[in-house]
Amino acid sequence: MPRLETRSRAGYLLLAAIVGHVLLISAQVNSKNGIPILEAVSFGVFAELQRGSAAVAGIVRETWSEYVGLRHVRSENESLKRELAQAQIQIQEQRALADRTRSLAEMLELREGLDLTTTAAEIIGAGTTPDFRTVTIDKGTRQGLGVDMAVIAPAGVVGRVVVPGARASKVQLLIDRNAAAGALIARSRAQGVVVGLGDSRLRMDYVSTAADVVVGEAVVTSGIDGSYPKGLTIGRVESIDKSGARQITIMPAVDFSSLEEVLVVLSASTTDAAAQGPRP
Repeated sequence: MPRLETRSRAGYLLLAAIVGHVLLISAQVNSKNGIPILEAVSFGVFAELQRGSAAVAGIVRETWSEYVGLRHVRSENESLKRELAQAQIQIQEQRALADRTRSLAEMLELREGLDLTTTAAEIIGAGTTPDFRTVTIDKGTRQGLGVDMAVIAPAGVVGRVVVPGARASKVQLLIDRNAAAGALIARSRAQGVVVGLGDSRLRMDYVSTAADVVVGEAVVTSGIDGSYPKGLTIGRVESIDKSGARQITIMPAVDFSSLEEVLVVLSASTTDAAAQGPRP
């Protein structure tokens, strides 16, 4: 056994000597380019190692750059989304302001065109049940409001005050089931009574069967009910049912679902007051 170990050690020493000798010869022998073979081989090996390291570094650098760029793009997208949301809010505010300005201008024009003493009011609430079509306005007895005062809008008749409070009042809309107003057909002057149906329509009753009524004709207040001055727009004839008792359906001129401001008639002109009689 000791003899085998000695032989192995001698073999290793011989191999090391041979490798060393080859390396020394390589260091002295030049290639065709005049560069020592050992130096050329060593340079090639290290060059490949450098090439691999550079490739790995490039991949890492590119990956990091893409990550940073993605974070930057995401941040820009979030910033743009916030700016877009703010711009949309500003557009909505400007649109609401424009609508309010237009509504107030129409209200002022109506007020100046009427021979009536009125006060402007804003709707601050609505009835909680469809059986009673009412709204609440921000004016009351302190502003001179009283029971049965007419409430109007630029489009036409809205209703009448039924419960005046000190600083607010309840208004019964004309489309309420218990509401009524003296009315007449604008062209033929045929008279009748307009009553609410509880939805978005009105019905005109007590119109003479001999009266000439045509679909599309304007219907206005007659002024005989004691609440509404004469000549205010109510709506237009939508349909005429001639089967049995004559029924005339009226499409109101006012869109009751979009009311914001109204005018309350505090007093009518002398002519209108003289034309008023008992309410139906």
